[in-house]
Amino acid sequence: MDTEPVRQLTDEEWFRIFDEADELGISFILLAGGEPMLRRDIIEAAGKKPGILFPIFTNGTFMDERYFELLGRCRNLLPIMSIEGEREITDERRGEGIYDKLISNMDELHRRNLMFGASVTVTTRNIRQVSSDAFLKKLSGRGCKAVVFVEFVPVTDDSSELAPGDVERSYLRDEIARLRRDHPEMVYISFPGDEKSSGGCVAAGRGFFHINSHGGAEPCPFSPYSDVNIRDASLKDALRSPLFMALQSGDILLDDHDGGCVLYEKRDLVESIINSVGKI
Repeated sequence: MDTEPVRQLTDEEWFRIFDEADELGISFILLAGGEPMLRRDIIEAAGKKPGILFPIFTNGTFMDERYFELLGRCRNLLPIMSIEGEREITDERRGEGIYDKLISNMDELHRRNLMFGASVTVTTRNIRQVSSDAFLKKLSGRGCKAVVFVEFVPVTDDSSELAPGDVERSYLRDEIARLRRDHPEMVYISFPGDEKSSGGCVAAGRGFFHINSHGGAEPCPFSPYSDVNIRDASLKDALRSPLFMALQSGDILLDDHDGGCVLYEKRDLVESIINSVGKI
């Protein structure tokens, strides 16, 4: 039986979200995908909110002259380009030619004196390369100002061997501490590794939450459960959803856990919570 496709949020609905965020004093909205640069109107609307910083996590393939000009006019738009290490491993994961495109983008942004960062998905395979001085000096030399290390979270058991374990997370934590001490020319962010300094996971409105492409307000991208849609609620109401309140009032966000993401590791518990709040 055919099912009706899920309708994505329209430009106007995203504009309303940005307006409400501005009114609430929210100063940081991360745009990710899929590929956010496919929605040029949304990026342009974000540029009209100078009081909000918009890091744009992009694969870089749609960055063109119009985007370079927009980034020059709207300095609150900060491209964060996904790179997985050197050419071989980046092209293997992202597609042939992607590494060269990313390097070309970086060189052009640097030539125009525009700020940008890089996002690295850390796996058991690339962890030593992406935390090495050699790799990071290449990024810094091209003008990169921030590196976001995102621990790989498997979506299937088939890819679980790529997820960093205790040994790899300990290594990455030590390396980031070293980099912050010895190479302060760039900012280093570890997700979710930095959550310990924040008193636990900051998802579900403790520090951030995720809005998916069709409006569902979720605790975070790795915990795709929602009991409210932003089409039917204000941003303030979404922050007070029964699911978010239940997660904030319990211990799950503070729990110790084996994997990089507590909500992904304890997804059975999150599912039981959303099933229970759905009956209230």
